Amino acid sequence: MLYWLTLLSDGGDFFNLFRYITFRAGGAFLTALVFGFLFGRPLIAVLRKRQGKGQPIRDDGPEGHFVKAGTPTMGGLLIVGALLTSTLLWARLDNPFIWIVLFVTMSFAAIGFMDDYAKVSKQSSAGVPGRVRLLLGFAIAAVAAYWAAQYHPDPLQNRLALPVFKDTLLNLGYFFVPFSIIVIVGAANAVNLTDGLDGLAIMPVMIAAGTLGVISYAVGRVDFTEYLDVHYVAGTGEILIFTAGIFGGGLGFLWYNAPPAAVFMGDTGSLALGGALGAIAVSTKHEIVLAIVGGLFVVEAMSVIIQVLYFKRTGKRVFLMAPIHHHYEKKGWAESTIVIRFWIISLILAMIGLATLKVR
Repeated sequence: MLYWLTLLSDGGDFFNLFRYITFRAGGAFLTALVFGFLFGRPLIAVLRKRQGKGQPIRDDGPEGHFVKAGTPTMGGLLIVGALLTSTLLWARLDNPFIWIVLFVTMSFAAIGFMDDYAKVSKQSSAGVPGRVRLLLGFAIAAVAAYWAAQYHPDPLQNRLALPVFKDTLLNLGYFFVPFSIIVIVGAANAVNLTDGLDGLAIMPVMIAAGTLGVISYAVGRVDFTEYLDVHYVAGTGEILIFTAGIFGGGLGFLWYNAPPAAVFMGDTGSLALGGALGAIAVSTKHEIVLAIVGGLFVVEAMSVIIQVLYFKRTGKRVFLMAPIHHHYEKKGWAESTIVIRFWIISLILAMIGLATLKVR
């Protein structure tokens, strides 16, 4: 919205700053951060009053989690609110990629809200049936994938770009949409599975979003893509503003989610943020790089899949408990130790993901 202040500029005054994506990204970060600090405590008070007993704690979960009973959930509303406000305020609203990532984020936030509401109102960890959530997620992702493909340049349309191999494009044809659905829905559910300890999911999401923001900015500039020898996708640079909103909103939320958490993100936040990461990857043609940058989420999801398949086949468990962060809890690791070590792993993976921009 503020971008249109450039109409008041003669090219050498303050209003000219609004032409620059980096300036507006800084504004989006600060807006989302201030939003989180201003509305965090009032939102938590409302959630605590409305929810009463807070998020139900699973009976089969780690024993240490029962002390968290009564903690309200749906804290993702704070992140989503900060992200939506900052993006609408600072991004160019004539940019299709901004609307694609917002569509996915808000739609998955709605699914998560319905799930959180069902859990809290019924005081059950069941929530909305998984099949319903998946079907809704598939529909949203299909729309977003088809929408993004319409704005990809002709040489990249319905194709998969491979990192490192600069001239290699796999023509997926009609399979591009199904592949993108897997990326978006997979990312949403992987972040959802990771959100099991205080502060565990939000920092890796912020790291991944920051990394994808840098990639989006680079992919959206002709000079950068020529220097780095990566594929140019016009308009994706504006996504940096969206990711700056995630980073600012994430920090505002982490202020209240730091151990011991005053509020949980809930599915409202985890599904929304995971879906956002997937939508950014599809928009920028960096789907495989997302698997590197978000490698922690991949490992969390795979630990659940492996545990379920192996148990069904043998009746035994590979991990003491899945997702894998609960495995380390069962082994006696302190919650703060698991969280910080997983943050470190996320940062390392982000650096590897960024390196793919130059290693060709």
